Amino acid sequence: MSSEKYNILIVDDEKNIRRTLSMILSSEGFLADEAATAREATEKIRKTPYDLILLDVKLPDDDGIRLIDDIKAINPSAYIIMISGHANIQNAVEAIKKGAYDFFEKPLDRERVLISINHCIEKKNLCEELAALKEMKRDEEIIGRSEKILEVLEIIKKVSPTNARVFITGESGTGKELVAKYIHQNSKRKQFPFIKVNCAAIPSELIESELFGYEKGAFSGANDSKKGLVELADRGTLFLDEIADMSLAAQAKILRVIQTGEFSRLGSERFQSVDIRVIAATNKDIRRLISEEKFREDLFFRLNVVSVNMPPLRERRDDIPLFVERFIENVCRENGLIKKRISENALKKLVEYNWPGNVRELKNVIESLVILSEEIIDEKDLPDFISEKDEYSPSGSLKKTKEDVERKMILDALEKSDWIIAKAARILGVERTTLHKRLKALGIKRAKQGE
Repeated sequence: MSSEKYNILIVDDEKNIRRTLSMILSSEGFLADEAATAREATEKIRKTPYDLILLDVKLPDDDGIRLIDDIKAINPSAYIIMISGHANIQNAVEAIKKGAYDFFEKPLDRERVLISINHCIEKKNLCEELAALKEMKRDEEIIGRSEKILEVLEIIKKVSPTNARVFITGESGTGKELVAKYIHQNSKRKQFPFIKVNCAAIPSELIESELFGYEKGAFSGANDSKKGLVELADRGTLFLDEIADMSLAAQAKILRVIQTGEFSRLGSERFQSVDIRVIAATNKDIRRLISEEKFREDLFFRLNVVSVNMPPLRERRDDIPLFVERFIENVCRENGLIKKRISENALKKLVEYNWPGNVRELKNVIESLVILSEEIIDEKDLPDFISEKDEYSPSGSLKKTKEDVERKMILDALEKSDWIIAKAARILGVERTTLHKRLKALGIKRAKQGE
């Protein structure tokens, strides 16, 4: 077991004890830090997420056993081993009850100390692995208690165990993929693949080969045959995200798969059977696209057996505090930070903001706040575009107000990334192709030098 990444704090008022323990731990590859008083230890624990704390029972300014409560309040995941030159059974029992992992008497036995520390680390690793598995499941939960999200949950709980096709609509960043995954994971197909196809990210000239695969020699560069995503999804779920961006030719072939359960690879005349459940999603006005003959009406009718609309975040403000709490926990855990809190004023501002980028935008903002703020995230830490008054003007249209906010966010991201589209897209939490489309739609262009 590599010990280099594990951080241990030695809290003892005896300099020689601290020095000896520090040398032992450093020789074993641990990162050792020291504190002589309870106050110094508390200050350090607030700044550094120690994995383990070696804590003396008697300190000049506090009782070590009482200090366990403070440590657990600041860093609940830290393991504590008590050390004492005046130990008794009552002290040991009290320390263990408060959450200490072990209790040693001075003078310390080097081997016993190292065995106990390594046991601590092994237990910590196991607990973190289990927590990570639970967190993976939590990340796929649909968070919310608002009326609109409860209506969504009611629909997808009913449709999940069936084979019905589902058409999900909603603005970008509302969680359409999360709904698709929920349906798959609660279906009879959950043991089989969930294959996502981002139709907006695949160039139109490649979408058919990606979906249906190809045979060797089907086109220049096809040196080997390749399975397509439809074939890979056999017996599972095929999620067609941003299906409104799919070419009409590909739409016709997907329609055939749905109608007959058959497809053929590019360059082949042989049809293969496939058993898939199709879930589709879009953030566009699909009925308008049908009227403009940009999307096949017959395909829409086939896909839209059950429709689910994901509400934008501004229509489910009651859920924002739940998202904020979850995102803060996740960012702190992923970055090894002490659990941070958010002030009531800052939370109120987040709830009042209209979030044109929806949950994805909120997640990115929280990640930035957690990394850059102190222990408590306050109103002063919020980005300018949230701190400023953000209301829809009665004299202006909803669409224009949204576009104004979106334009400001995009321009801010472009400035921060020096107009590198890929970086700006990451800041905004959107696909690069999506950002390109929004730039074109909003008429945003970089001014030439001298303009």
